[in-house]
Amino acid sequence: MLKRLTLRDFVIVDALEVDFGTGFCVLTGETGAGKSILIDALQLALGGRGDAGVVREGAARTEIGAEFEPVPASLHGWLDEAGFASDDSALLLRRSVDAQGKSRAWINGSPATLTQLRELGEHLVDIHGQHAWQSLTRPVSVRALLDAYAGADTAALGKAWAEWRAQQGLLDAARARGDELARERERLAWQIGELAKLAPGEDEWPELNGEHQRLAHAQGILDATQLALQLCSEADESAATLVDRAVDAIEGVAGYDATLGNALEVLRGVRDQLSDAAHSLNATLRRTELDPDRLGEVDARMSAWMGLARRYRRPPEELASTLAGWQDELRALEAATDLAALEQAAARSHARVLDEARAITALRRLAAPKLSDAVSAAMQTLGMSGGRFEVVLEPLAEVQAHGLEAAEFRVAGHAGSTPRPLGKVASGGELSRIALAIAVTTSQLRMDQGEAAGTLIFDEIDSGVGGAVAETVGRLMRQLGAQRQVLAVTHLAQVAACAQQHLVVSKAARDGRTLSRIAPVAGEARVAEIARMLGGQQLSGAGLAHAQEMLSAAARAS
Repeated sequence: MLKRLTLRDFVIVDALEVDFGTGFCVLTGETGAGKSILIDALQLALGGRGDAGVVREGAARTEIGAEFEPVPASLHGWLDEAGFASDDSALLLRRSVDAQGKSRAWINGSPATLTQLRELGEHLVDIHGQHAWQSLTRPVSVRALLDAYAGADTAALGKAWAEWRAQQGLLDAARARGDELARERERLAWQIGELAKLAPGEDEWPELNGEHQRLAHAQGILDATQLALQLCSEADESAATLVDRAVDAIEGVAGYDATLGNALEVLRGVRDQLSDAAHSLNATLRRTELDPDRLGEVDARMSAWMGLARRYRRPPEELASTLAGWQDELRALEAATDLAALEQAAARSHARVLDEARAITALRRLAAPKLSDAVSAAMQTLGMSGGRFEVVLEPLAEVQAHGLEAAEFRVAGHAGSTPRPLGKVASGGELSRIALAIAVTTSQLRMDQGEAAGTLIFDEIDSGVGGAVAETVGRLMRQLGAQRQVLAVTHLAQVAACAQQHLVVSKAARDGRTLSRIAPVAGEARVAEIARMLGGQQLSGAGLAHAQEMLSAAARAS
């Protein structure tokens, strides 16, 4: 549950720290005092949208901190996986927004993203706003609420639908572009045939170039090698012969002069190198031969290679990779023009979509009457005796990403009337009460399933309600508070009287600026606030007595 909320320089609050207890807590105050300011701040701490407008005028930044304890068991694994330290006793969220609109966030002291804050928020808080009924007229919201009640997860359906649409798109394209794809396939097949005749190897071109150079200059290679061999070792006055004489001459006198040792070593090294050179030259002579036939073959292959490279405007060394690329393209085109295979793939995808959608439909059909009965029962306690709520499933002509049907909420405000779409119900009070009935019903279900967030917030959802119905609303919220923490922003004294904790919001001018204050009230101060809510600023003895009686009655009822 929410344990503490701290605000600094938020809108018209300079500094504020509020501690919350278990059960049912209300926030009240005069119109315009900023009763929803705590809710706005909490939403910001939970990753809601924030801009420079939330920073109090004249301040550098706003900072919001929200502490929850204990850490919900459902979040232990998430926190560990995300790398946020936690001792399981408390969870601290912090958010700052500066005057330029730059936002930063932390979870348990470690930097976090707004997406991570929002993910946490889904496990921590459920917020129902004063215009909650408006979302109940939107098909997407209606379907999401029904699916949550039914325990229907449409993620697999959405994925299967997307795959089917992709397969159907390939089939439609193949049908529409059949002639064009066939021509493209024919062109590629012809080009591949030409390159396949050449059969270029991946590393063949540089090897072919090298072989051509050797064959084309074979005679020059032979002449130069033979001459070098003669000069190195085979002529009467070869380099090897002359070096041998120099070695013999120095060896005869090296013992008399130590400085000749270095020269002798160099000459011996030169002799060895000449011997190695002669060996290499002999090897070249043995493997080099004039082969005009092979030269002609290499010339012809290089000419064919260069001709194809010029035709297809590719560097010669890229012909092998070009052939492989065209072969991949041809396989893709053959698959794209295989109508029978595409039709089978689309049919299989469509069948998977229908299987997923029918499973969702079964859950919705099972849940729709249960939700209808539960909300109808709640309406009877909210001043709509005889009223009836219906969840209507309308079949669609074709399966969609969300299923085979559209969902609509319909309501009859009193006995004997025909249920009509919720958006066409005229009374704002009825809409608010229906939204409250739905909120209470779905909240109860989530608690039963162990999926409810620890804190439930009603932000003036009781607008348009009064009298005995208001007392019922207050009792409902107090009952919910027995199972989870409930916070309500309200203008109804009957609702406020049922709370176990009461916070009053007020505004005051200081140094020429309006600031908002929030303080807990109890005892006589609370009686006075309830009396103000009943009759305005002029507190009479009768008003105070009435307020005291309401508080006493609420305490007895609990």
